[in-house]
Amino acid sequence: MKRSNRLVLLVGIFLAVVAFVGIAVTLGGPNNATPTPSVVTALNTVIAVQDIPLGVAVKAEMLKTESRPINERKASAFTNPELVIGQVVRRKVTAGAQLDALDFTDQGVLTRLDVPAGKLAMAIQVDQVSGVGTLIKTGDYVDMVVGLTGDKFPVVTLNPQDKSITVVAGLNSTSVKLLISGMQVLGTLLPPPAPTTTAEGAPAAPSGQPSTALTTGGLEMVIVSVTAPQAEILKFAQIDGSISLALRSPADFVDPSGNPVLSIPVATKGITLKELVDIYGVLRPQLVEAILPAQ
Repeated sequence: MKRSNRLVLLVGIFLAVVAFVGIAVTLGGPNNATPTPSVVTALNTVIAVQDIPLGVAVKAEMLKTESRPINERKASAFTNPELVIGQVVRRKVTAGAQLDALDFTDQGVLTRLDVPAGKLAMAIQVDQVSGVGTLIKTGDYVDMVVGLTGDKFPVVTLNPQDKSITVVAGLNSTSVKLLISGMQVLGTLLPPPAPTTTAEGAPAAPSGQPSTALTTGGLEMVIVSVTAPQAEILKFAQIDGSISLALRSPADFVDPSGNPVLSIPVATKGITLKELVDIYGVLRPQLVEAILPAQ
């Protein structure tokens, strides 16, 4: 065999070996296919370690976090306790229950009402002025302030001759008093949002945002828990007085551990125009003498 032919044969064998090695390296390299994502089968779940009564603000020691299978979790259960600490529960939460969004929600729609043993439930209709902007929610505590106008306390004089009674006009006999303290709200009812219409009068398409316009001008029905004597006071105030509800802090009704306690009733004397003048220094109107020209 000639020397040149032998050289060509060696070069061919070398190129074949290089090609073989290249193919082997390519086929044996890392797999570039997209990895299959792992399937989540469990999530952290916030659990109550004790009963949390209605109206109590949640504390860290009331909670624990456990990993729960997806099929055993509530759809809106919380995964992080920081999301609920400090929030007020709007329904009773029992020990071992998963905390979810509905525990802290009051939409002003009632499907059931739990009345405490020995108590009565009564409804008070308020508006945005007398009901703290209609922001009172289930579980809150409220005080009732009633105002009685002057016509309920008429000042009269007795005629000694014929024993007739004459009402003295021009005197302010209005009286205001905080009558019931520490009533817990068992539920609230809000009217449905007013439907919006287009310029042509057709219903407008929903925007995805809740409406704050109420069909009854911002009214709210607040259902409170009262004793039998308080129910009588409340009914009297509804007939002859003007009622306002004052919102209380939930901290007034729990001990340092978060357990419900009876709040000491707020003691007040009430207020009249005379008290405003004598105690608070409200100024009396000054009489102005008008000099009329001679006729």
